[in-house]
Amino acid sequence: NLARRTWADEGIDTRFVIDTAQFDTGSSTITVNEKTGDNAIVVVPGSGFRITREEIDLAHDAIAESAMFMTCLELPTDIVRHGLALATSLGVPTILNPAPAQLLADDIYPLCDYITPNESEATRLTGVMVSNAESAARAADVLRSRGARRVIVTLGEGGALVKTATLTEHVPAFHAGAVVETTGAGDAFNGGLAVALAEGEEILDAVRFGCAAAAICVTRHG
Repeated sequence: NLARRTWADEGIDTRFVIDTAQFDTGSSTITVNEKTGDNAIVVVPGSGFRITREEIDLAHDAIAESAMFMTCLELPTDIVRHGLALATSLGVPTILNPAPAQLLADDIYPLCDYITPNESEATRLTGVMVSNAESAARAADVLRSRGARRVIVTLGEGGALVKTATLTEHVPAFHAGAVVETTGAGDAFNGGLAVALAEGEEILDAVRFGCAAAAICVTRHG
């Protein structure tokens, strides 16, 4: 099918992809503003929202061998919690990209070595209206008070705000060309961040790498 062909073309490991005749593959429709490149996404989660704890556990050994475990909120939150808890129990660092925005149970935050909300997600999670680095730092304080160890609030063209127990730093965005489409910029940032951390980079260098990946991402369609 289309999904498997796409994954094969991109060299993506599909060992733990499970076929089901009971539920449809999830899908989304993305609309892009031609003038600004901003996007809106309508998601039908489909089979992804039917994943079980037992299916997560099938990847136990692969997770144990991993340098980083990352998940988002395109799954039921109890499944997200289970995955984060499993990785934590195996000593694998965790990243939660809390997208799409929704409220989280308090017991999820202590399982997050890194949490990476954007402005709207940080606002939804904390009640702090995030619009710049200063307000992002206040929101990050709230998330850290709930147990998240390192908070990275992405600010679009404003870069990212990094907050840890010992560090508060604003990392500026990169300019890699005209903005064509912002779809996937957050995903590119998180992917770049995870790769850099997995390769042993310090958090600020990893955030800069993520910002660079996002900057390149928005200069092209798709």
